[in-house]
Amino acid sequence: MHTPVLLNEVIEYLTPQEGQNFVDCTLNGGGHTREILKRNGQGKVLGIEVDPEIYQNIKDEKIDRLIAVNDSYSNLEEIIEREKFKNINGILFDIGMSSYHVDQSERGFSFLKDEPLIMSYNTEKGNMITAYEIVNSYSEEKLASMIYEYGEERYSRRIAKSIIERRRIKPIRTTLELVDIIGNSVPPYYKRQKIHFATRTFQAIRIEANRELDNFIDALPQAIKILPSGGRLVVITFHSLEDRIAKVFFRERQKNQEIEILTKKPVIATDEEIKINPRSRSAKLRAIVKL
Repeated sequence: MHTPVLLNEVIEYLTPQEGQNFVDCTLNGGGHTREILKRNGQGKVLGIEVDPEIYQNIKDEKIDRLIAVNDSYSNLEEIIEREKFKNINGILFDIGMSSYHVDQSERGFSFLKDEPLIMSYNTEKGNMITAYEIVNSYSEEKLASMIYEYGEERYSRRIAKSIIERRRIKPIRTTLELVDIIGNSVPPYYKRQKIHFATRTFQAIRIEANRELDNFIDALPQAIKILPSGGRLVVITFHSLEDRIAKVFFRERQKNQEIEILTKKPVIATDEEIKINPRSRSAKLRAIVKL
C-alpha cells in the first residue's frame, strides 16, 4: 500500500475547498489525490502518471472525479489543454521514484535485487533511455560527470573508470553486476557508511534515464502560467538537487512579484510520520501562491 508523504501538510497548503479543481502531476498510488477528493466536494483532480503500469493500476480503481492521464508532467500545458481541464485552484508535484518502482517494477531501481538494468519509468516512450544503454555506451568522462552531478558522488571518476574497464570484457546487464563494480571502486570505509555505497550512482543513472531534473525545470514555469491569481503550487522533493531547483525558481518568481512563497523554510516530516513511513525522512515541501 502506497503511503503518501507529508499528506497533512499538502492539504494544509493546497487548502482544497468545495468545487475546486486540482492537478496532481505525480499521481503514483493516488494517496494525495484521494485526500483532495475527500475535501473538494464535486471538484475534480487531473492526475498525471508517467509510468503505464502505475497508471493502469489507478485507472482500474475507477476513482470518482479523477481524470487520470498517462503522460509526463513536462507536457503539463499540453495535457491540460487536451483534457479541457479548467478552473484550476492548485497543483501538486511529489517528485521522484515511488515504492512501487523499488518493490514491484523489476526494472532495476533497487541495488538490493538482481534485476535487469532498465530504470525507466516508461519504457514505452521512445525518448527515454535505459540504464543499460547509459552504463554500456556513455564515455568515461560523461559517466563520471553524470554520477558526480546527479548523484553527488565523490568517487564518480573511480566508478566511471571501473564501468568502462568491466564493459570492455562484457556488457553490464544487471543491477548486482553494477553494484559489484561500484563496490570494487570505493574504499572499504565507504562501504560502512549509513547510506549504501551504490545509492548515489543508482540515483544518478535513474535521473539521467528519466530526464528527471530537466522535466521538473520544464514543468515549473508551466505550472505558474496555468494557475490563476490565488492558485497554489505545492512541491515535494526527496534530494537536494530537486529542492534547489524549486528554491531558486520560487525566489526568482517572488522577486518578480509573480508569487508569494508560503514556506520560508522547507517543511519536513514529523518524527511520528518518519516512524510510520521512513521514506518521508528525506522529503521537503515548498509551497507558493500566485499573485
